[in-house]
Amino acid sequence: MAEKSKSLLLPVMAAAVFAGLGRMVLQKVKADRLSRDSRLAGPVDEKTRQWISDVVRTPR
Repeated sequence: MAEKSKSLLLPVMAAAVFAGLGRMVLQKVKADRLSRDSRLAGPVDEKTRQWISDVVRTPR
């Protein structure tokens, strides 16, 4: 009987999937670190910044 040739497609696809998942995890970790360091949810415009400042300074 002839030997079966082994396809490289499945191992290559598995490596690509794991590499993509690893890259996504690293991006998420970096984004979490940056958001934790800046303590901001996103970019804040001047009007929003002023509103936050007024709310924080107003005595209740």
